Amino acid sequence: MNDLSPHAFGLASEDDRISARQFKALAELIQLETGINIKSSKQTMLEGRLRRRARALAVGSIGDYCNLVLAGNLGGNELEHLINAVTTNKTDFFREPAHFDYLTNTVLPLYAEESCRQIRCWSAACSTGAEPYTLAMLLDDFATRSRGMDYRVIATDIDTDVLATAVKGIYPREQVEPVPAHLRRRYVLEPKDPSREEIRIAPELRRRVAFGRLNLIDEANPIDETFHLIFCRNVLIYFDKKTQEDVVLRLCEKLLPGGYLFLGHSESITGFRHNLTQVAGTVFRRPL
Repeated sequence: MNDLSPHAFGLASEDDRISARQFKALAELIQLETGINIKSSKQTMLEGRLRRRARALAVGSIGDYCNLVLAGNLGGNELEHLINAVTTNKTDFFREPAHFDYLTNTVLPLYAEESCRQIRCWSAACSTGAEPYTLAMLLDDFATRSRGMDYRVIATDIDTDVLATAVKGIYPREQVEPVPAHLRRRYVLEPKDPSREEIRIAPELRRRVAFGRLNLIDEANPIDETFHLIFCRNVLIYFDKKTQEDVVLRLCEKLLPGGYLFLGHSESITGFRHNLTQVAGTVFRRPL
């Protein structure tokens, strides 16, 4: 870090901007590393996020930050921080509830009829953990009513900051309002101090979810098992068409015959090469 700019220990001003050349170079780097396609209309958003990162490093401006990160002069870990800064992490418990209705009313009873002993589930872009904990609640609730059935949930994301939040399982109280009351009583711990506006996912449920970092565009996927259920929702929308198709094909490879892939409500795989059959709104099944 000896070659920081003269402004290295100042704060970036609010009117600080990055040049068109810097934006193009950053967008290419981000797409290469993550598959995320940042359009020019998102430049202001990108500047806001990088301004916070520049301030955290006491770099004088986001222009200086861009030059340093593009030159590789901020150390090997800075690329991870850059990725964390640009990823979008919108998530909620029971988000897009029709998927969870289909899971509980159709998919899980079918697996029970087939005497499935352990349902393996992958939340492939888990953000701060609301989706995998939602899945764990439903799977645990179903397993307690289905003798001999068990489950495991693997949850991954590219953003290490959100993964740290997910592992802790602590959320603002209002975030769990969509959780049905009977599940909230069983799986959500209220604070002893009523003035605290946060809750915690019960440790028994947290132990059933394994979190880890994974980049969906990496060809070398470290996950060496296949799944009955894969949730990869509202991620493809950030990729270009080729990357979308590549990711879907990799997800298909991780689906068991008869397994289900759940995508976001605004995502489509029409025209892609795949062996899936659509069985419900943005729910697809691999043939047996």
